[in-house]
Amino acid sequence: MPKIKTKRAAAKRFSVTGNGKLKRSKAYKSHILAKKTTKRKRNLRKPAMTDDTNIKNMKKVLPYL
Repeated sequence: MPKIKTKRAAAKRFSVTGNGKLKRSKAYKSHILAKKTTKRKRNLRKPAMTDDTNIKNMKKVLPYL
């Protein structure tokens, strides 16, 4: 069997935690920040876990994580 290529775009956006879960950063933090509240922007800084429904697809895209 040949090696499977990792999708580099996904590798830059996701990382694996110690428990094997996928950590991701939240969206909506790049522009149009003036109308968003400080509390909302602060919560967007925190990392989030990838939902369980997407794990199967993410393991295909990131085979060696």
